[in-house]
Amino acid sequence: MAPARDSARLAPHRPLLVLAVAMAIGAALCVIALILDPRELGAQPLWAKPLKFCLSIAVYSVTLAWLIGLLPRRRRFASALGSIAVAGLVIEMVIIAGAAAFGVTSHFNVSTPFHTVLWGAMAVSIVVVWLVTLGLAALLVRVPLPDPALTLAVRAGLVIGLVGMALAFLMTGPTASQLSDYRGIVGAHAVGVDDGGAGLPFLGWSTTGGDLRIPHFIGMHALQGLPLLAIALDRLAPRVRVLRDAATRLRLVAIASVAWAAVVALTCWQALRGQSIVTPDALTLALGGVVAALLVASTAGTLVRRAGVAR
Repeated sequence: MAPARDSARLAPHRPLLVLAVAMAIGAALCVIALILDPRELGAQPLWAKPLKFCLSIAVYSVTLAWLIGLLPRRRRFASALGSIAVAGLVIEMVIIAGAAAFGVTSHFNVSTPFHTVLWGAMAVSIVVVWLVTLGLAALLVRVPLPDPALTLAVRAGLVIGLVGMALAFLMTGPTASQLSDYRGIVGAHAVGVDDGGAGLPFLGWSTTGGDLRIPHFIGMHALQGLPLLAIALDRLAPRVRVLRDAATRLRLVAIASVAWAAVVALTCWQALRGQSIVTPDALTLALGGVVAALLVASTAGTLVRRAGVAR
């Protein structure tokens, strides 16, 4: 068990960790701004988007530092990739916060040449961050960690995370309404309705149409969720007899990985059909029920079989 715990330490990648701290401070400042500044943009509080991005970047930075720390070699190259990611994320955050300060949208805004340049810079920076993540995935794919479950969790988390991040590109094309009535915005996260309508509190996910931010969010955070699951199973192993078997933990992570990917696919399909997350139709509910049932049955079967062997 101990080797798996040792492998889950943060690498001392100072730029990434400094960025994480800066984003935590930025998130606190955004909360203050939400209280003091009542303005709204797209039916959402003006400082909600900067707050969400501060939190997301902080989590991603810590995750990236941890992933770099898993590498037994090529650490210098990986650290360089991490520093490149920091630069891209800083550009992204500065533009988002600056746009909020001026009360204008940052994403999809091509209303003036200046805003077009800013949107282009954001697009390039996030592509760079995606490529950095892909580069780290290529380095980590051949690295066997001491715990097989953690090895699978990292690999699956990277693959699903990369897919989730890439889903953002589905938002960049013009919608039918934008083609017929251009108003300086090209691209949207909503499907079937215009951006800026009714949405879930804080998250802002559309409650009247599809929203591609949902599979984007779920997929992207497989980078954290699956490794955390593997680490939690490892921590519980000394106290839960059935989890002491490495093969059992590996199977549980494999089941969770398949289920996570299925949820990303299901929510993406739902969004592309213009269907809100809060009003799924019968087909979406049925498929979601199948995924949930298979997850529960597979997990229970794995635990019951192992418990029988342990006796």
